[in-house]
Amino acid sequence: MTGIWSKPIVATNDTVRIYVPAQRLRESKNIVLQVLSQLRVFAKNLFTFLGIKQMYDLKKIHIYSDKILRCMCEHISSLDYEEQLKASVHPAFHSAVKNGTLEFIMEMIKACPHVMICTDDNSRTLFMSSIANRQEKVVSLFYGLEATRSGFVSLIDSSGNTMLHLAAKLSPPSQLSRISGAALQMQRELQWYKEVESIINPTDKDFANVKGQIARELFTSDHADLLLKGEEWMKATATSCTVVGALIITIMFTAAFTVPGGYVQESGYPIFKDKESFTVFIVSDAISLFSSSTSVLMFLGILTSRYAEEDFLKSLPTKLIIGLSTLFFSIATMMVTFCAALMIIVDGKLQIIIPIVLVACIPVTFFMMLQFPLLVEIFVSTYGPGIFNKKLKRWY
Repeated sequence: MTGIWSKPIVATNDTVRIYVPAQRLRESKNIVLQVLSQLRVFAKNLFTFLGIKQMYDLKKIHIYSDKILRCMCEHISSLDYEEQLKASVHPAFHSAVKNGTLEFIMEMIKACPHVMICTDDNSRTLFMSSIANRQEKVVSLFYGLEATRSGFVSLIDSSGNTMLHLAAKLSPPSQLSRISGAALQMQRELQWYKEVESIINPTDKDFANVKGQIARELFTSDHADLLLKGEEWMKATATSCTVVGALIITIMFTAAFTVPGGYVQESGYPIFKDKESFTVFIVSDAISLFSSSTSVLMFLGILTSRYAEEDFLKSLPTKLIIGLSTLFFSIATMMVTFCAALMIIVDGKLQIIIPIVLVACIPVTFFMMLQFPLLVEIFVSTYGPGIFNKKLKRWY
């Protein structure tokens, strides 16, 4: 039988080519581009939400600003004194001190060391200007320059004010607004005054300016309104917390004698006295009662204080710290008391206990979120490190 011979269409060593229309290629490419665009938008929004983009932008601005600053300082160092005056270098330097631009100040001192002795329109040196504007980092920087300390000892401005007079003046509003509460603002002003007072010559404390005021008198007159506001703030806070503490005392005292389950008629002992949850109930009730009593006593001490200037430095903040801490502790233990009583009543039914315990944590959490930052701020400002970056030593 004769077979039919046919020639193979494609040899084994030939290249196979598949034809795809150009339109389908364009559609696939568009889909890929759309997906990549959506991913790019998602990543951008994610970085913005997490704050990464803002950090990147700030870092980029800082790098560019630093390069511009170095170029500017290099150019200024090549100018003579007259050219620097025409370029308004000294006013720019004083403006940097006023705003606390530490990097600018450091680079300018490296480029032009003689600007340290320049004065502003009020005949104030840079060190005096940094004290007047409450720039603690700048004060620490200038004080760290050992060679310049002797020039700061007895300088006065055009109004006859010494460094202590400038520290006695009321802080600029931009500085006061950074501190929450008039009482803490008053504390900060006292701390600043005490810091500057500790580094000047004792003979300068009684030096009077052109108005005949010594530094302490100037401090009292300039801070009279802030002192009244601080007193009002302290009294309002203490009054509100006293009401809360008194309510907790009443509730916990009543709960101690109306135990869950009642008493045995024959012996008078609580029915559930042998349960562990009853022990938790009694102990937490007692702790809450004692803590709230301590809190109320601290706040009563605040209300009956004489509210002198020195009281805002340690006495009043310490009482406020103890009062807020014990009040928070009494609220927390009150919730523990409630949960323990609930466990006794429902006889360990977890499907009821667990949701109620979680709900009971809400008021404690809210109080902590509202008061804990204030408590930390008071503690740090009272018992934290000094205002300046390092302890300033006397230079006289």
